[in-house]
Amino acid sequence: MANEEKFKTGEEAPESGTYVFESYVNNSDAEKPDDDEGTVDLGKGERFPPTPSTNKAAYWVKQ
Repeated sequence: MANEEKFKTGEEAPESGTYVFESYVNNSDAEKPDDDEGTVDLGKGERFPPTPSTNKAAYWVKQ
């Protein structure tokens, strides 16, 4: 995943698709989200969410 474009919580999805959790924005020591909340399905223009269980800002990459 080194060269994949990352998207931050609050940014708009550039295209519809499934995105997966990459890391927390502030290098949080919180646990990585479970598989069921480590992916989000977004439509083009929808905003990237925080992680549900921690409500922390995250980076997402397209699956």
